[in-house]
Amino acid sequence: MKKIFMVALLSLFGISNVFAGGFSGHADKTSIAEALKRPDDSYVTVEGNIVKKISSDKYLFKDASGSMTVEIDNEKWGNLDVSEKDILELSGEIEREFNSVHLDVDTVKKLNK
Repeated sequence: MKKIFMVALLSLFGISNVFAGGFSGHADKTSIAEALKRPDDSYVTVEGNIVKKISSDKYLFKDASGSMTVEIDNEKWGNLDVSEKDILELSGEIEREFNSVHLDVDTVKKLNK
């Protein structure tokens, strides 16, 4: 009986490891114009420049197709120093609230050095 219990227990742990993990890919880059059309909580990656600081953690971000508000929490910056001239890659979730849409940024990459 103990052997059957141990085999069943080990099988259960083996099966649970098969289902462990998460998404390891990345979102394909999209234009701001296309990102603004995506539904709430869509994960997107956009490339462009910050052109204006709106508030402590909100910025106006622009590419050739348009502009949108992005929210970048202080801890997301890492050790990056950026200016309007820097090309950035931002990844995060589209947030739709009332009549506004913004990108809640998870990662910030500086593409030019």
